[in-house]
Amino acid sequence: MAIIATIMNSATGQPIQKMTFGRMPKPWASFSLESGELVTAERIDVGTPAHGKFVAPVSIWVTPKAAKA
Repeated sequence: MAIIATIMNSATGQPIQKMTFGRMPKPWASFSLESGELVTAERIDVGTPAHGKFVAPVSIWVTPKAAKA
């Protein structure tokens, strides 16, 4: 089962992109954004599923070097 996570910017609190992982990434995992920038996960938050749903929201917090305006 694939994990669909929202990549969040730690500096601004804004979402950067959605990304699909084959399994739950580790907090120190490194991956490339759509922009090609290599980032490392700082924090991974797993929320609670909505009532009657199975899928829980997953947020991965990163600090990109090139801040998006």
